[in-house]
Amino acid sequence: MPSCPALMISAPASGQGKTSLTAAIASQARRQGRRVRVFKTGPDYLDPMILERASGAPVYQLDLFMGGLAHCQALLAQAAAESDLILVEGVMGLFDGDPSSADLAAAFGLPVLAVLDASAMAQTFAALATGLARYRSDIRVAGVVANRVGSESHARMVAQGLPQDLPLVAALRRQPELSLPERHLGLVQALELPGLEAQLQAWADAWEAGCALGQGLEAALAPIDFQAPARADLGQPLVGRRIAIARDACFSFIYPANLDCLRELGAALCFFSPLAGEDLPDCDALWLPGGYPELHAQALAAHPRFFADLRRHQAAGKPLLAECGGLLVLLEQLVDADGKTWPLAGLLPGSGHMQTRLSALGLQSIVWPEGELRGHSFHYSTMETPLPAIAQAANPNGGKTRELLYQQGGIRASYIHHYFHANPAAVAQFFRA
Repeated sequence: MPSCPALMISAPASGQGKTSLTAAIASQARRQGRRVRVFKTGPDYLDPMILERASGAPVYQLDLFMGGLAHCQALLAQAAAESDLILVEGVMGLFDGDPSSADLAAAFGLPVLAVLDASAMAQTFAALATGLARYRSDIRVAGVVANRVGSESHARMVAQGLPQDLPLVAALRRQPELSLPERHLGLVQALELPGLEAQLQAWADAWEAGCALGQGLEAALAPIDFQAPARADLGQPLVGRRIAIARDACFSFIYPANLDCLRELGAALCFFSPLAGEDLPDCDALWLPGGYPELHAQALAAHPRFFADLRRHQAAGKPLLAECGGLLVLLEQLVDADGKTWPLAGLLPGSGHMQTRLSALGLQSIVWPEGELRGHSFHYSTMETPLPAIAQAANPNGGKTRELLYQQGGIRASYIHHYFHANPAAVAQFFRA
């Protein structure tokens, strides 16, 4: 049974500094020569891009709804066998959502390192930290980090009143210049940040300095045993199938686990960049993942053959999975937030419209003709189409977002970002059609 020190890094709310703190710890550990694996709780594409650069390894999702307990267990066990430190960044607040970060911590015995923005408080910090630690008996908050303190004396004040079993691990000074730029879906993609490596090193320096004001990370670490579950043998139904995948700044929302799933099913994957003018490779099926078509509509339209390649693929009746941004690209046009209209591929009737506010958010469960798939929805656009839907998703948390699934010929399209490990057999059946 593999064993490895591991931590869940969580907070009482979003905006406390979880991502930068996780990246700082990973960068500093790598600098010491330690092998680090980082996971992200719940659906997210942007934070993992930053954390992958910090850790030097792909960042996978741990989601009890999308992937299930056994899948998460397998990912952790594999990481423990290959690593010296495992970090799991939580989502939202520690107890927010269903399943929550706390649920994940409880399922695998992950000690929690709670990061709190201390910029507008002093002794109340201890009350808030103690409340997080005592709220549920099935998790252990092993330490706290005071983020954005103003001085050493401020750090001493926030530590006052912390119980002995809840050490102040570190206190990080307020440094606005180390903040990352954001876009409407969260952080800007890592590939758009040429100065990211220097920033990661600056975060690592800040973490080292912060630990000098506390007891250091070792106060919260202890080895954890991770037992790998028995693996189901699905065979390799996609052997001999070549699946083309668009991958660049426009089509970037790709879970590493989805690529693993397709390879485990036997598929050969070939990637191409429409933004770079690359042609659609010879393939049996195509996947257009989500991303930012609203930022790159002009470049896509300027590609001499991209839309024509898509039409030939459709005319051949080959499978094409389009998710969120990929769905928008298949429409006739996209109206951006400034009201400008951009022509698109026209494989599906209708138009997309960018909004200035969030249009949809939530976990999704949808029944494909091949079986149930799970995933999530998060987008700032709406679409209009006369095409009838073949299915409508359900939201496990009762939210109003219930996305529609469209099919036309070999095209399967939805706003949902699907998680293939939720039902590999259904995914294989679609891509094999």
